[in-house]
Amino acid sequence: MSITIDEVTVDKIAHLARLELTATEKEEMITDMNKILGFMDKLNEIDTKGVEPLIYMTDAVNVFRKDEIKQEITHEEALQNAPKHDEDYFLVAKVIDLK
Repeated sequence: MSITIDEVTVDKIAHLARLELTATEKEEMITDMNKILGFMDKLNEIDTKGVEPLIYMTDAVNVFRKDEIKQEITHEEALQNAPKHDEDYFLVAKVIDLK
């Protein structure tokens, strides 16, 4: 395997996903993620020269439905059940960590 997942990486991913993992769960995550990377390495070994990229799994054509307004709510109604909001927007916790 060219890349391996360690506890530091799992801790960082868990932090970004706002997950609290026990020591056992961390070990399971490390094992599972390394298995995924191992599988990806196996896929990278396959010679795909001359194979056309597959865009869709079937020949079915995607039929989009027409957008129709079903129900309108006011701005105030939309914000009514939000745990935190100001006059115009939902207030959410910062997720991006720029470290």
